Amino acid sequence: MDGGGAYGGGKAGAPFDPITFVQRPQVILKGACLLFSVIIFGCMSSKGSRPDPVDGKDRCLLNNDSTACSYGSGIGLLGFLACIGLLGGEYLFEQMSSVKTRKHFVLGDLGFSGLWSFLNFIGFFYLSSAWRNSPRPIDDYGTSSINCAIFFAFLAIFTWAGNAWFAYLRFKQGTDSAFATSYEADQVGSAGYTSYPDANESAYQEQSFPQQQQQQQQQQRGEYQAPTY
Repeated sequence: MDGGGAYGGGKAGAPFDPITFVQRPQVILKGACLLFSVIIFGCMSSKGSRPDPVDGKDRCLLNNDSTACSYGSGIGLLGFLACIGLLGGEYLFEQMSSVKTRKHFVLGDLGFSGLWSFLNFIGFFYLSSAWRNSPRPIDDYGTSSINCAIFFAFLAIFTWAGNAWFAYLRFKQGTDSAFATSYEADQVGSAGYTSYPDANESAYQEQSFPQQQQQQQQQQRGEYQAPTY
């Protein structure tokens, strides 16, 4: 089935307009999610841990909780990779001629964005709690990076949630617009088709009536007999 107009997309094969593409809300939100994920991953991977002066092993600055550092780096890295894939899908969305392919992309976008919004929500409170219970690092090492990671984890909650919301609107719209367009076209075509037989039928009836009248007159002439005196 042709995917033109389905799930909020245009007709397949339409020329690509980069200005219109970057102005779409879905692309803007995905770009923000990409940026926030890079910041979270960069801050946690670069300054989230510090070598212990005694044994030389890396110790997480978040209350010496290695899970907290791994969690922050993980949601940042996976969010970054997912955003690249989702932006690629947005770029190819107009070229998807199959309704089923568009539906799978929209559902994947909705599911992942909702999940990552929830994971950033957990990450924000988890990292905040661990950082609040941590001893102050020597020379304030990594303090600004961890604060930055926590702040952008908070912002990422809303950007991922907004992206999930637009994906939900796409899914809710579904194929209504595409089917409505084709239905209207069928109505126009069918109206033009039925008018032709009606015209023939009326013309046929107009021609058949004089013929029937003429036959009746001939029969009356044949049955007429002259009177006898």
